[in-house]
Amino acid sequence: MSVFAKEIVDEEWGNYFELTGLGYGALVALMCAALLGACFFAGRKEGNGKKFSTRQLVFSAMAMALAVVTSMIKVVDMPMGGSVTLFSMLFVCLTGYWYGLRGGLMTAAAYGILQLIIDPYIISIPQMLTDYVFAFGALGLSGIFSGSKNGLVKGYAVGVLGRYFFSFLSGMIFFRSYASAYHMAAPVYSLVYNGSYLGPEALVTIILVAVPPVGKGLAKVREMAVG
Repeated sequence: MSVFAKEIVDEEWGNYFELTGLGYGALVALMCAALLGACFFAGRKEGNGKKFSTRQLVFSAMAMALAVVTSMIKVVDMPMGGSVTLFSMLFVCLTGYWYGLRGGLMTAAAYGILQLIIDPYIISIPQMLTDYVFAFGALGLSGIFSGSKNGLVKGYAVGVLGRYFFSFLSGMIFFRSYASAYHMAAPVYSLVYNGSYLGPEALVTIILVAVPPVGKGLAKVREMAVG
């Protein structure tokens, strides 16, 4: 038995481990370290001491505002959180595509905090951080491919996968009790549930971005954003 987890005896699913308070704290600390590490790496890559320009702040704010507005247009609204929206993740990922990993992560994390204020679903502090700061913040990983060919499509895919990872962790750890109602193990339930809304939006968005006129238009916007 570990101080980070306790064993739960379940006749239907068998024994499993559940995080203790110390375990939740360790999980949050690890995710914070990962986010800070990514920001540090991005800062070294882009140059220490580099400041955000007024243009970058304006375009990032515009992208975040568009993401908020489109996130309110829900094609499918899931019962336990999450929804298929009108391309809201694309607007967040655009900031990483424009300004690289550091700019993308900072804007995406700020967007997550904004979503927490607008549409909160909180059962605990660790769940709140995982579902909002880390899951939405992971969309900023789109900045990894900001300088590569087809960088927007690659970056968007990585950003959505990053959000999927943290949403999967949240579902498996904090919402595992709902899995039995669907006769699934918690990991399978979380994979299916989160994939059911993130997958369709990601697929439709990638198809849209791949349309030549749309791609050219987004490339033009990037020219204006970067200057």
